Amino acid sequence: MSYSFEYIDIILLAMIAGFIFLRLRGILGKRTGFDGKAPPQFEEVLNKTKIDKVIKINENFDEDAKKEFLKGAKIAYETIITDFSDNDNKIIASKPLLNKEIYNQFNDALKERSKRGHYADITFIGINSADIKEHKKINKILSVTVDFVAEVITCIKDKDKKIVSGDPEKIKKIYDTWVFARDVTSVNPNWQLVNILT
Repeated sequence: MSYSFEYIDIILLAMIAGFIFLRLRGILGKRTGFDGKAPPQFEEVLNKTKIDKVIKINENFDEDAKKEFLKGAKIAYETIITDFSDNDNKIIASKPLLNKEIYNQFNDALKERSKRGHYADITFIGINSADIKEHKKINKILSVTVDFVAEVITCIKDKDKKIVSGDPEKIKKIYDTWVFARDVTSVNPNWQLVNILT
């Protein structure tokens, strides 16, 4: 008699498990084989949503957006300055951060320095301040001008490691005004240095 009760218990448990499985399947759904790329028309909608979001953020350029921008601008500034001091006379890490014109200017300066047999020894101490001077949007290009005050140790040495200019023991304060820009219709969030004001 007790065996029949055990069988009934097992059947009841199996029925409950089956019910729960069907309920979960109804709520969560099942794999259908369409888990890969979305159809092209959906990708267009997703891309348009991303672009609209980028435009909205950059057109508003509120306090939060400015803080986020300055955080990235400081990193870009340090990367570009220290990259310019590399002894192999090649700009590598900072290339994506520079537009074509600025990259060519930097590259020409490095070639000229290399031709003279000189190299720059730069130690980046830190950024004292970075302030947005102005920001403007012309057509689809948003540009932001930033005033930097930083401290570096810099000197130029010749091929015999003799100091040509600068002082390897002295911290120098530098003042730079850089202009960054990006296309607000692009899904690429990266900014580029497009001008250095003197």
